[in-house]
Amino acid sequence: MKGKTIGDKIAKIWRGYSFIFVFFIIFAVYAFTSSGLTMSASMNILRHSAVIGIISLGMGMICLTGEIDLSVGSMLALVSGFSVIVFNITDNIFLTLLFAVFFAAFCGGMNGFLVGVVKMPAFIVTLATMLIYRSFAQYFCQNIDKKLAGGGSSVYRMINSHSSYQSMYQFGNGKILLFPIVGIMLILFTILFVYILNDTKFGKKVYAIGSSAKSAFMSGINVGLVKMLVFIIAGGMVGLASFFWIAMNASSDPATTGSSFEMYAIAAVVLGGISMSGGKGKCLGILFGSLSYTVIDKIIIALKMNSLINDAVKGIILLVVILIQVASPQIKQRMEISKSRKREG
Repeated sequence: MKGKTIGDKIAKIWRGYSFIFVFFIIFAVYAFTSSGLTMSASMNILRHSAVIGIISLGMGMICLTGEIDLSVGSMLALVSGFSVIVFNITDNIFLTLLFAVFFAAFCGGMNGFLVGVVKMPAFIVTLATMLIYRSFAQYFCQNIDKKLAGGGSSVYRMINSHSSYQSMYQFGNGKILLFPIVGIMLILFTILFVYILNDTKFGKKVYAIGSSAKSAFMSGINVGLVKMLVFIIAGGMVGLASFFWIAMNASSDPATTGSSFEMYAIAAVVLGGISMSGGKGKCLGILFGSLSYTVIDKIIIALKMNSLINDAVKGIILLVVILIQVASPQIKQRMEISKSRKREG
């Protein structure tokens, strides 16, 4: 009886925090496949997870309502490119950050208005804005004054002679002790989102809508408004990620920046245990999901796989994880039915 109790406790911990165990398993594989894993290399995982992790926090909130956003990668390209222009004009880090967050929140608000208020399908809306945002990013890069774009012919470049350039670049690539600054920011925003979703009325509304939008509406929740706010918040997170991106890279390529990031963000959310049907999952899992996805990328590199097959491997992993998500409740239900039949027999 005691053994059964311990087994039940272990099973409960696994169900609640499987994303932590999955991360350490994946990290152990990385440590085995890479030669001479150092603390610096480990900290680089946190640094390389910062942009996609910040985007994934917003994506996770959207998925908790049962919706999806396919435009985040293209939004990153548009907002980071325009943020470079703002930096080149103002030579001001704070104004650049402010512009990035509010412009991206506006872009997210466009999605949110069409999904939450007009009640158009999120898949169709964000598929359309994915094309729109990427197209705008490329068009304006080709047609604005080259001085505003930092002299790049097809890339937005920060002007490195500006007085704020070194401070900006130091933020994106600097460290506090061994910890990358952008990685610390990812952890802090994860804590903030955990608090919002677990301990505020707004967070409870998000989970309620994901569990059953109809029931949430019947209980007095303004479903359309909450969904719109969720998309605005997610947009703001893309803006923050855009600021991180240009701080780390000092440029933005409208053709490639954020390419496939919508898939990476969804994968990080799914690996973190958030249900794509909405209403289930822990926000903390998104942090470990984004770290896991970064480590998977590094494992692929360490194994010296052909770069053309990288996305195929990641896509297969995503399908497997979603399959496990879908199949696990069904398997559990069948086992419970089987047990009840044995008892009756």
